[in-house]
Amino acid sequence: MSTNVAEVLENAPDKLKPKGRDAGATETFFYDNKIVRDFGIATVFWGIAGMLIGVIIAFQLANPDMNMGTQYTTFGRVRPLHTNAVIFAFVGNAIFMGVYYSLQRLCKTRMYSDLLSKINFWGWQLIIVSAVITLPLGITTSKEYAELEWPIDIAITLIWVVFGWNMFGTLARRREKHMYVAIWFYIATFLTVAVLHIVNSYEMPVNLFKSYSGYAGVQDALVQWWYGHNAVAFFLTTPFLGLMYYFLPKAANRPVYSYRLSIIHFWSLIFIYIWAGPHHLLYTSLPDWAQSLGVVFSVMLLAPSWGGMINGLLTLRGAWDKVREEPILKFMVVAITAYGMATFEGPMLSLKNVNAIAHFTDWIVAHVHVGALGWNGFLTFAMLYWLFPRLYKTELFSKKMANAHFWLGTLGILFYAIPMYWAGFTQGLMWKQFTAEGTLQYSNFLETVLQIVPMYYLRGIGGILYLSGVFLMVYNLYKTAKSGSLVANERTEAPVVVKSESSNAGHWHSWIEKRPTQMAIWATVAILIGGLVEFIPAFVIKSNVPTIASVKPYTSLELQGRDLYIKEGCVNCHTQMVRPFRSETERYGEYSKAGEFVYDHNFLWGSKRTGPDLHRVGGKYPHSWHYHHMMDPTSMSPGSIMPAYPWLFEQEIDQSTTEDKLRVLKQLGVPYEDEYIAKANEELMTQAKGISADLAKEGIEVKPEAEIVALIAYLQRLGTDIKVKETQE
Repeated sequence: MSTNVAEVLENAPDKLKPKGRDAGATETFFYDNKIVRDFGIATVFWGIAGMLIGVIIAFQLANPDMNMGTQYTTFGRVRPLHTNAVIFAFVGNAIFMGVYYSLQRLCKTRMYSDLLSKINFWGWQLIIVSAVITLPLGITTSKEYAELEWPIDIAITLIWVVFGWNMFGTLARRREKHMYVAIWFYIATFLTVAVLHIVNSYEMPVNLFKSYSGYAGVQDALVQWWYGHNAVAFFLTTPFLGLMYYFLPKAANRPVYSYRLSIIHFWSLIFIYIWAGPHHLLYTSLPDWAQSLGVVFSVMLLAPSWGGMINGLLTLRGAWDKVREEPILKFMVVAITAYGMATFEGPMLSLKNVNAIAHFTDWIVAHVHVGALGWNGFLTFAMLYWLFPRLYKTELFSKKMANAHFWLGTLGILFYAIPMYWAGFTQGLMWKQFTAEGTLQYSNFLETVLQIVPMYYLRGIGGILYLSGVFLMVYNLYKTAKSGSLVANERTEAPVVVKSESSNAGHWHSWIEKRPTQMAIWATVAILIGGLVEFIPAFVIKSNVPTIASVKPYTSLELQGRDLYIKEGCVNCHTQMVRPFRSETERYGEYSKAGEFVYDHNFLWGSKRTGPDLHRVGGKYPHSWHYHHMMDPTSMSPGSIMPAYPWLFEQEIDQSTTEDKLRVLKQLGVPYEDEYIAKANEELMTQAKGISADLAKEGIEVKPEAEIVALIAYLQRLGTDIKVKETQE
């Protein structure tokens, strides 16, 4: 028992103290509601912050002036701040809020340690603050949903261990022997997120603010999207399914529809989900066998996903009349429906013929936000509306206001998703359109961009509607809290040892439901199989990444330029992966080969083309084109929505890091000679002076030390290690 609870009981009247341990004895204890309240407030705060940033970056894509002319507020730097804020700050705090409330009641005990609860809370908030500071500064790994640098990765690991310690400690001293289905999902979430984070965060530090991935190229891409897809699976999905299994029956006052379906749902979901990551890399340089595995298991994933949706919706049988009146149930119904829609669309998008059109387009953005805004957002709102009156022992201030929030949020989702689907279809079709003569109909990539700018404005309006509903909720929850008082330590009484009340106590699965250790072991086995089957061949069998003799490591200047490319977040809008489609080889050049990326720590294939692919951009334009394009994109591409980067012309390359970077990369297997490393900055300046001299011939004066020179060197290197086809302008 934690110190705080012990003190409460020490000072309690005799009638509140634990009774004897005889048969049928009961004891009084106190649930910790304060930690739930704290995570609830953090959920709301970071939700507003993350969504506000989302609205800003939505309008940045429509109007580059919204980038505000500073290096700290450009789309490339702020976009990962938005994703981290809504995923790990908003949704993360919501997970802790729901788990800390439900776990105590399902186990009929207070959380194992008040101290661990507080460390979990404040540690998580500090991690979020560190992301708010570092990402706008350009301190990033560039790996999607894993952009935070290595010191923060270590902090995340430590706080996640604290959360697990608190959770398993609570399970160890539970009074309810049977573990309800929600707890299964909590256990799987903790274990899988730990595995994902540790494996994907294998990196070699250069200094406090810079590291390189321990994997390169194709292997880095496989690990990253094994992580990226399953971060969605085990951070945005499984914990929320656990919360659905707890809060939906509570709100509807109905039992879960099917106990047996929940068993099938749980085990099949966690086993199948882990295999599906490669469907993010279809038609790339990833080996075909890995792509095929991703497709097969993605299609299979439809069954358990819809099993969960059906179990949720049918829990409302006999209670649909309440949906008309109760805003909480409205939010839950739409949340579960959005989950069903997103988990139907995901397997469909993994089919190669669909993926060929949809990938790299705004279709994927729409798909992601149906899940994020509908499933995660609406279920979080429902939990908040359900929890606050109970934490403060009062009634919800205004159901009408909650209903207004529901409709604003629903309209916001529609105004967001429909334009993005339209934009995605437009992009996918225009990129592939040929004339009767066999030439690209829209050879200039910018023609596609200009067509979808109105859709970006509509998306921004959808974001404003959705955020407006959140502001209504904040006022409603504030007034609710003001009308009551927080019950920080909620008194309850339960038998000393509670036998399972489940009607399925004799079911074959009940054995594991009473044993958290065995549940954790088998869940770990289930999620490890898929990853091992994909990773072992990819890393051990060398033919998966054929060697190309002409591929050489980056020069010291090119490496510094590549790190600037990462710092500015260019990978958020540009891919470096030409797929083997005629439409792409005609537009960009020879398709990308696995062996070209063997020295890329981290890989930069990208997942979205707001701008054209850059893998074959090297040598396509003179140095002066890149110079002017970075100073004023519209001077080279009239109508461009890309922001300008004037600071690159003023800031100097940080040469103090050059040798350290090369040494770390050598440790990771990049064949840099010690002699070259010792003269790295001399080599850097020699190449930089050459670029500066070439620019001077065209009347452009720029000092060799300027960051723009390094970036030009990197861009001119891209795709030049192998012979490329002539590209059409």
